[in-house]
Amino acid sequence: MTLSELVRAAHRSGASDLHLEPGLPPAFRVHGRLEVQRGPLSRDATRAMAQELAGNAGWQEFLATRSLDLARTVAGVRCRINVLQSRKGVGLVVRLLPASSPSLDGLNLHPSLADLADQPHGLVLVSGPTGSGKSSTVAALLEHINATRPRHILTLEQPVEFALRSRRSFIRQREVGRDTPSFEQGLLDALREDPDVIAVGEMRRPETMRLTLGAAETGHLVFATVHSATVTEALHRVIASFPSEAQPSVQAQLADALCAVVNQRLVARDGLAFRVPELAILRTNEAARAAIRAGNLKAIHTILETGGADGSWTRERYGRWMNGQSFLAPAAAPSLQAADEPEDDALPPLSAPARSTRRRAPGPRTTDTTEDGVYVLDDDGSDAASILSELLDDPKP
Repeated sequence: MTLSELVRAAHRSGASDLHLEPGLPPAFRVHGRLEVQRGPLSRDATRAMAQELAGNAGWQEFLATRSLDLARTVAGVRCRINVLQSRKGVGLVVRLLPASSPSLDGLNLHPSLADLADQPHGLVLVSGPTGSGKSSTVAALLEHINATRPRHILTLEQPVEFALRSRRSFIRQREVGRDTPSFEQGLLDALREDPDVIAVGEMRRPETMRLTLGAAETGHLVFATVHSATVTEALHRVIASFPSEAQPSVQAQLADALCAVVNQRLVARDGLAFRVPELAILRTNEAARAAIRAGNLKAIHTILETGGADGSWTRERYGRWMNGQSFLAPAAAPSLQAADEPEDDALPPLSAPARSTRRRAPGPRTTDTTEDGVYVLDDDGSDAASILSELLDDPKP
C-alpha cells in the first residue's frame, strides 16, 4: 500500500497515529489502543515513502541525523511525521491532525482555561506525556485569542501542526528548520518582531528555556510545551536543565514570569468511544512563587490542593468536575481529497545550498534560462512592460 492509502485507512478508522516499520504490518492507534493491521511492509517501501516525503534536502538531513520531523498533507489529511532509523530500516510515525484548529470547547477542556489566554504577559507551561494533546491545547488557547482580541501572535514550531487563520489577530507561524534555523534564533528574532503572544512548540534545550523565560519577563504572553507527567515534574524539568550554579537565578526568573502550569493526560471514560483530557492546573500565587524561588518543589502539591480560590485544580478535583459533564465527540472528519494539497510557500530548506544567479556584463538586454527553467534578467532599470514583452517574444520554451 502507498502512504496515501495507509493514511486514508487510518483516517477511516478514527486513528490518531499511524506506525510504519520495515518487516512489520502497519499499526493504527485508535482511542489510545494500538491496532495491528495485516501484511508486513518491506524495507524498500518504507524507505521510498520517507524519501518522497522528505525531498532531496530533507533526505540529506535525515541521513546526517537519522531523524527528521516534518508536516505534510497526505491524502487530504494534515499529518505530523517523524522519520526515524531503527534496526530494521527506515520507519515512520504519522500523527493525523484535525482538519480545523481546535477550540477549548471542542477539546472538552474546562472553560477556566480561557483565563490563561486573557493574561497580559507571562509564561504558561502546557505539559504532559507524549500524545496527551499539548499542542492541541496550545492551539485552542491561541484560537481563543484570535477570536477575541487584536494581537500579534507568533508561533515557533517543529513542524507547524495547525495552520491558524488570522481573524481578529495577526498570526505568523514559523517552522524551525524551514523558516528559521533553530528555536533559539527564532526567539531572538521574535524580540525584534513586535509580538504580543509567542508560542514555543517545545522547550528542549537550556538556551531555548532561557530565551523563553526572557520573552515572558519582557512583557509578552508566552505559551510553551514540555514533556512531564505532573505539574511538579514540569517545573523540575525546566530548572534541572540548567547547571546547578545557574539554578537559583532560573528559579527566580521562573517564579516571576510563571502564570500557570497545565498538566494533562487523555483518559478513557465509561460510555465514551473517545478519550478526554484530565488536567491538573497550577495558577501561581504568592505561595507558589515563594516555593519556586526557593526551589522547594515538594510544596507544589500542597499549593495545588489549597489554591482552588486562585484557579488551581488538583487532578482529583478536576476528575469530579468531569463526572458532571457531557462531552463532545471529536468533530467529524471531512471527506478525503483525491490529491495531496500543496504545502505553504517557502524558501528552499535552510540546509540546502542557495541557488546561484548568473550576472551579465552591461550590454543590450537579453533573457536567459537556468537549467531549472527560471529566467534570469539583468537589473538594468527596464520597466515591467519591456521585460514582459521580451519574455513573450523569447522563442525558447
